[in-house]
Amino acid sequence: MSLLVVGSVALDSVETPFGRAVDALGGSATFFTASASAFCKVQVVAVVGDDFPEEGIRFLEGCGADLAGLERVPGRSFRWSGVYSFDLNNRETLDTQLGVFADFRPHVPDEFRSAEWVFLGNIDPELQLQVLEQIHSPRLVACDTMNFWIEGKREALLELLSRVDLLLVNDSEARELSGDHNLARAARWIQERGPRYVIIKKGEHGAILFTPTSVFFAPGYPLEEVFDPTGAGDSFAGGLMGYLAKHGGLEDADLRRAVVYGSAMGSFAVERFSVERFRNLTGEEIHDRVRRFRDMMIFELPLPVSADV
Repeated sequence: MSLLVVGSVALDSVETPFGRAVDALGGSATFFTASASAFCKVQVVAVVGDDFPEEGIRFLEGCGADLAGLERVPGRSFRWSGVYSFDLNNRETLDTQLGVFADFRPHVPDEFRSAEWVFLGNIDPELQLQVLEQIHSPRLVACDTMNFWIEGKREALLELLSRVDLLLVNDSEARELSGDHNLARAARWIQERGPRYVIIKKGEHGAILFTPTSVFFAPGYPLEEVFDPTGAGDSFAGGLMGYLAKHGGLEDADLRRAVVYGSAMGSFAVERFSVERFRNLTGEEIHDRVRRFRDMMIFELPLPVSADV
């Protein structure tokens, strides 16, 4: 069981109607690791500047992550700042400072190259392809992308799709990538270009899993308090991949359970700013939330009614 993530480790400044956090831990690899570590050990490939706080390193180490692939180089770390609307569905990016991330060229350590489960966080698809050149024979490669790469690096992204097993995108990204407003057709279009599995995330409204033979929908968890949506998607991916890596199956039932575990971990992420909710998250809490997901989704079919009733 080996799970590798390649992505960003960053510092976020976030403002929502419910509070503000400055230079808090962020980045795709950070949220993914915080979530996936509830299930298995995570190998991290990323880069930070020499200004990155030691507390951030200690947090990742506390998750049990293997940081042999985390480079620290001279310069400023990747920073992002943004503000969310009252309903938390829309956000405005105020500032993006790539810092050392601008020159990031992922180097996968030798001891990571036999990883069975690989998650390529939201980075340039050309870099994602470079990572795959360094991995020997993974069982499952999953990747994330965004509108910026769909628009600016489409050819590289399409080449990447031919080499991955699972693509995670939100609904607007799926529509832009495929050119089709219908999500079912958009998913099939993506599958025809390579990935066997497609997960389309719909934020607070849940996520849809498309396999070659089935469709599965997991709703969003109805939370009474939501503080910060930043990192929810990467936390979802961490729960999904962490569950799969721990249990090792890729049958339809395995994938469906993994989506529910991913949804549960994403719901925990938004309950606090940054990665704070993961610091003391227990296995019992995770199990309880997954059970609540099951209770929300299960129902019994009525007995057939005769035509003359």
